[in-house]
Amino acid sequence: MALPEPILSERPERGPLVDTFGRVHTYVRVSVTDRCNYRCVYCLPAEGVTWMPRNHVLSFEEITRIVRALVDMGVTGVRLTGGEPLVRHGIVELVRQLAAIPGIQDVAMTTNAHTLARHAGPLREAGLSRVNISLDTLDPQRFAALTRGGDVHKVLAGVDAALEAGLAPIKINCVVVRGQNEQDVPALVRHFARWPDRVQVRFIEKMPFRDEEWEVVPSAELRERLGAEMSLSPVPRRVGQGPANTWRVADTGQTIGFISPMTEHFCQACNRIRLQANGDLRTCLSRDDTPNLRDALRAGLDDAGLQQMLRKMVWVKVAGHEAHTGKRTFEGVMTQIGG
Repeated sequence: MALPEPILSERPERGPLVDTFGRVHTYVRVSVTDRCNYRCVYCLPAEGVTWMPRNHVLSFEEITRIVRALVDMGVTGVRLTGGEPLVRHGIVELVRQLAAIPGIQDVAMTTNAHTLARHAGPLREAGLSRVNISLDTLDPQRFAALTRGGDVHKVLAGVDAALEAGLAPIKINCVVVRGQNEQDVPALVRHFARWPDRVQVRFIEKMPFRDEEWEVVPSAELRERLGAEMSLSPVPRRVGQGPANTWRVADTGQTIGFISPMTEHFCQACNRIRLQANGDLRTCLSRDDTPNLRDALRAGLDDAGLQQMLRKMVWVKVAGHEAHTGKRTFEGVMTQIGG
């Protein structure tokens, strides 16, 4: 699929948050911490990373101020990520602050669910709408290997708690790693078939961060594997539905998703930006070259200046990543970027 071509020549000073390709940005992912209680093989290098100094991390007040500025320019959805967002002290209060911003329609969270069982109720009461839960296999030993020590039973308890609290629909995010968990794809679909209207499993192609050896497991290959055991049919895309291509399982009525940044990339419809925990704004997952918002705020930038700074950053967003061509890897480490 070809990358988009520029269609706008003059940056607007007001109105929706647009780039030169005419893409309107209504969704921001906010990383609240780079820290995590897991060490997933596709997210952190084996040798680990140095965590950000705490005074480099955005405060809740700074996060709320940036999100409020974005909402004033048409952003309606915010997703909290990490690292693992539930390790950030006071996360329930941040949810409460963001949910109270006029114009916010959806506050969601992506979590490994290790501690979600005790957080689900308070998060829902504070205004969280729904959760995405990272779960790459149901096999306890393979799960522990992929996460370098995680407990799949705690994650499943988190799923149950989220359903009970009303944090639905839940999306189960499975990153498929060649030689690690391809065989577990059908079992994940079957396990969550009991909640066809409340849980959707999504399979995500692994992306190449750093100069690591990697081999993508194409979504088409996964659909072929699943098609040998169950009848699948494509679901027509809806405007604004996000990056996943959705398929329906005939026997159960459930839908499953495929997120394919490498083989079926969706850059032409990208409506998202990413705020990292240290205040860097990534307008594309493959780029890390914008001015730091934290530094600007702490230097005294006012709200009008903040909005113009955000507009300038989004305006020069690239057409898309080139990782699918083999010409480029994504910059950084996933736990620091924010998913």
